[in-house]
Amino acid sequence: MEFRDLLAPTAVALDVPATSQKAVFERAAALLADATGVSEEALCTALAERERLGTTGFGGGTAIPHGRVAGMERMAVAVVRTAQPLDWHALDGLPVDLVVALVGPEAAGADHLKCLALVSRTLRDRQLVEKMRGATQAGALWTLLAGPQRQAA
Repeated sequence: MEFRDLLAPTAVALDVPATSQKAVFERAAALLADATGVSEEALCTALAERERLGTTGFGGGTAIPHGRVAGMERMAVAVVRTAQPLDWHALDGLPVDLVVALVGPEAAGADHLKCLALVSRTLRDRQLVEKMRGATQAGALWTLLAGPQRQAA
């Protein structure tokens, strides 16, 4: 599984003026709804419900909110880079400015875990994360993750 299978070119938003996790979830849900045809409300609810179980702050200023949604046919990812870092209650205590939201079908147990592993391996690459932070256009960030030169992590 690779990012090009998960991340639509239109599912990247940069410098989002979010001031809360809810606002990030809403923006990610809007991007994911456009890419999947699933309702924004269902996507936002899935992300928020999972976050209530415990932080998805991954460390290093990144977060991986994720959830499962009835009616989804495949796994999908959206990337939201916020204009200002937000308190995400991450275990390392650092605020978050780079969010990779992941959603999939309710029954996608193994695929969900594979996608989480792909995203977490990717976000452990500090050089890549800094390039993601430095991207000036959404298309450039998409290319970093899913472009033709990118190999499976």
